[in-house]
Amino acid sequence: MPDITLTPIAHIRSDYSSKFGIPRQSGLTRVQAEVIFEPAFAISEAVRGLEDFSHVWLIWHFSASAEQGWHPTVRPPRLGGNERVGVFASRSPFRPNPIGLSCVQLDRIEFRDGSGPVLHVSGADLMDGTPVLDVKPYVPYCDARPEAAGGFTDRRAFHHLEVVFPEELLVRIPESKRAGLLDTLSQDPRPSYHHDPARVYGMPYAGFDIRFQVTGDVLTVLSLQ
Repeated sequence: MPDITLTPIAHIRSDYSSKFGIPRQSGLTRVQAEVIFEPAFAISEAVRGLEDFSHVWLIWHFSASAEQGWHPTVRPPRLGGNERVGVFASRSPFRPNPIGLSCVQLDRIEFRDGSGPVLHVSGADLMDGTPVLDVKPYVPYCDARPEAAGGFTDRRAFHHLEVVFPEELLVRIPESKRAGLLDTLSQDPRPSYHHDPARVYGMPYAGFDIRFQVTGDVLTVLSLQ
């Protein structure tokens, strides 16, 4: 079969400047992001009617890990980072075609002079600069399947941490960024196989380097840089 060439239609502008700390699925946080269309696709008519939908699918390229190739089996974080499953039974970025799929809330569409429409979304699990290959509306009657089985994800409870963020540090974070940051930290940004309470982690977010430690089920922010 012939090779297929895909052209990015947009890119993501978000507060995640590295892979570390990004939620493992979309919709788990209140982090806000923007979908910025490339000039050739920044056409107002191309999003006509999209404002009537509350959520959209973003189809995107795992640009930060694409060069690492693919593996037939992977270790999902949801299984603790040790148990392996087939790559096609996961949402791992290490796929034959490194394409991601995220359902995000469409908060509003802004029309900017000279740069076309901008989609303001929340719940995105995407690094800043990620190429977007397509945008599709989320259609509840066919996209929502309450009877669906979730495989291993049904057998493992979501793990949330209590976040201790000293007030004198939290006030340094812009108010509009705080909810998303607290959600992100509560998701436990560490690799699933890390359990060293003495280790200090650093996570870039919204221009800050957030330093924290985790003891048991409590994450404590130590400093901002």
